Amino acid sequence: MKNPPFYDTHAHLGFPHFATDLPCVIERAREAGIAKIVCIGTDLESSARAIQIAEAHPHIYAAAGWHPTHVLDAPEDVRPALRELARHPKVVAVGETGLDYHRRPGAGGPEPDFERYKTRQAEIFRQQLEVAAELGLNCIIHQRDSFEDTLAQLTPFAGRTRGVFHCFSESVEAMRRVVDLGSLVSFTGIVTFKNGENVRQALWAAALGQFMFETDCPYLAPMPHRDKRCEPAYLRDIAELAASVRHCSLEELSEATCETAHQFFPKLTV
Repeated sequence: MKNPPFYDTHAHLGFPHFATDLPCVIERAREAGIAKIVCIGTDLESSARAIQIAEAHPHIYAAAGWHPTHVLDAPEDVRPALRELARHPKVVAVGETGLDYHRRPGAGGPEPDFERYKTRQAEIFRQQLEVAAELGLNCIIHQRDSFEDTLAQLTPFAGRTRGVFHCFSESVEAMRRVVDLGSLVSFTGIVTFKNGENVRQALWAAALGQFMFETDCPYLAPMPHRDKRCEPAYLRDIAELAASVRHCSLEELSEATCETAHQFFPKLTV
């Protein structure tokens, strides 16, 4: 019996980790039933690379954005260049963007620098939300140790753009607050980790239509591949664990999460 298809909605195929064997990685994903992949940008250069990969493969799409930990290298206004990239027919979302208070700029940097860093993150996040709303796209949101500020900054844009809180690892209550805003969450290999009980609880509590799956490769390889380079083929392991957590079939999860992806990414073709 053929495996039901799944989508990897967050993969960094343009990263150097895949420079030597990307065709093999893509083929292994196809063999595992990963029918579509969204390749994520983290700055203008990597976003352009994501588009190049998407152009070369019919089942791969791209997201264009500027990651919060890279904002000190961002131009004062990322909107013109990002707007141009996001208009590409294979760019299905803006991101990844958001706020990250976990990684500080420089080891042991002084607190004033960190406050400037946070302010700059908020500026670049707002600019990307504006571009997404303007172009009718949704956002792929990164947040780490910044949930309240991230949600607060997204809230004024509710109804104009939606977000998927990628690599979700917060509580059930936090998941419900995201969903109440009209946004989604996305689960990675963390759901398979021994210390991922809170993530499994959020997965169990989320209704179909409120979540998607991703690998965030090359990071967060699920069990039994942990500590190895992650790749889209491993999404099959995430889906199988998710089915056991939710007491449902892979077919049900496939249908629901693929449909959710099509609704969230307006330019994703059938």
